[in-house]
Amino acid sequence: MILQACVNGARDVAEHPWLSADETVVAQDAAAAVDAGAAEIHVHAKDAAGRDSLAPEDVRRWLGAVRAAAPGIPVGVTTGAWAEPDVSRRLAAIESWTELPDYASVNWHEAGADEVAAALRRRGIGVEAGIWDAAGLEAWRVSPVRGACLRVLVELPAEAADVVRPHAEGLIAHVAREEPDLPILLHGEELSAWPALDLAGELGLDTRIGLEDTLLLPDGTDAPSNAALVRAARARLPRA
Repeated sequence: MILQACVNGARDVAEHPWLSADETVVAQDAAAAVDAGAAEIHVHAKDAAGRDSLAPEDVRRWLGAVRAAAPGIPVGVTTGAWAEPDVSRRLAAIESWTELPDYASVNWHEAGADEVAAALRRRGIGVEAGIWDAAGLEAWRVSPVRGACLRVLVELPAEAADVVRPHAEGLIAHVAREEPDLPILLHGEELSAWPALDLAGELGLDTRIGLEDTLLLPDGTDAPSNAALVRAARARLPRA
């Protein structure tokens, strides 16, 4: 079971002291999350104003900072359409990256997912297929690059705890039917973050936690850092 730390996401930098526009600050907390038990890092590169960016210079700076702080740890980035809505410019950005992540997430409900995934694959970057609803599932199911993905991210929106299991298990069953050997990483956000992590532990699936998905510890108190979230997650997950 892999525990990934999703350290910042698309959140506004004002939401938490560790959600900074300074890559060295976020990298410091990412390294602490690794020390606390995270095996991988998922980070959103930012521009100087703290907005998500796919620009080559921003991706280079952020990857460089995280890798310097946590050497040898796999690091992934987002390719979310909110960072660059125009598909052709998104593809051009990926082709221009000078420092390459180990993997990148692709949201299959977004326009251009097949093309983005193929561009990542051409550059030797692993593809995390993000699926959270029936439309994304169907788009991934018919994708020519479906079987070439590194893993599938079954991503649950902010929903009540009693909805998490049926929602997750439905998506998981469909993914497993299409690609039974493809690893699945299950995670939620906000209300579903901790229930989804617990379910992932029960099912023996990879999972993730971090300030991208929740600002709260399991008891509802404010999380002081990504490292604190990872420690709390480790305490809830089965021992490897």
